[in-house]
Amino acid sequence: MSVILVTGSYDHEIRFWEAWSGICSRTIARSGESGVSNAKRLLAAAIHKKVYIYEITSTSSTPLTCLDAHTNNVTSVSFHSEGKWLVTGSEDGTIRIWDLRSTQVHRTYDNGAPVNDVCVHPNQGELISCDQAGCIKQWDLSENLCSHELTPAGDVPIRSVSLASDGSCLVAGNNKGKCYVWKINEEKSDLPRYQAVTKFSAHKKYLTRVLLSPDVKYLATCSADTTVKIWSISQNYEFRQEKVLQGHQRWVWDCAFSADSAYLVTASSDHTARLWEMASGETVRQYNGHHKAAVCCALHDGAG
Repeated sequence: MSVILVTGSYDHEIRFWEAWSGICSRTIARSGESGVSNAKRLLAAAIHKKVYIYEITSTSSTPLTCLDAHTNNVTSVSFHSEGKWLVTGSEDGTIRIWDLRSTQVHRTYDNGAPVNDVCVHPNQGELISCDQAGCIKQWDLSENLCSHELTPAGDVPIRSVSLASDGSCLVAGNNKGKCYVWKINEEKSDLPRYQAVTKFSAHKKYLTRVLLSPDVKYLATCSADTTVKIWSISQNYEFRQEKVLQGHQRWVWDCAFSADSAYLVTASSDHTARLWEMASGETVRQYNGHHKAAVCCALHDGAG
């Protein structure tokens, strides 16, 4: 299957693009976006309080199902365990786990503050969330509780979290452009589960997204300053700015790496998405078609 890019926009459309040709192959008219995530052959699109599930390979604009239980905007969607479950975070202060086979809410965690981002630990047994109150929390799926809590900058809202694909580290970015990094130790060890290793200022303006590459060699940070910065990660967790991806004209809201970590796609308020080559830091494709801000993107390149 070819590499498919999916973008969501405030123009009420979800667009599917052939990543290499730049051709928009499918458009689904909906009503407002806040996030997209993909797994195997499914796409989850958060639209206000609801989440719609689509088949990526289908040509139908009709969703397979609609998940409706949140009472405020859904801010984050993540697939868990090969697409059998979906994890959603919301401004209503809850995190919900959905069984996609029955489309029922399997579990609800009360976070107590609006949730900005949620990611699934690669061990599939934990979730990491961040929120408007400045907290990062680990939720244990087996124990059904919050087992760890981090507050790196007091009550400064944490905008985005990213977990290394090998479970080795956690990166969080806050509203003031600062990044915080923790080494994740085994629960059985005598060391703290989350060991703070470094912090640094990534952007002078609002930070919208932090994302570790699948090979855990790079961190991408997106910002209101119109740039995406690429940071290399040394074995002892030193982050060094490698490249500044410049080309977007307005806020950059979201990004996604290709499975081989060689490319990055970004979505911006300038109505466009871009495909960047990591080695050169150059734009190799621009996707034009949205009429308002492109605020989320997902890449489906056969890696599941």
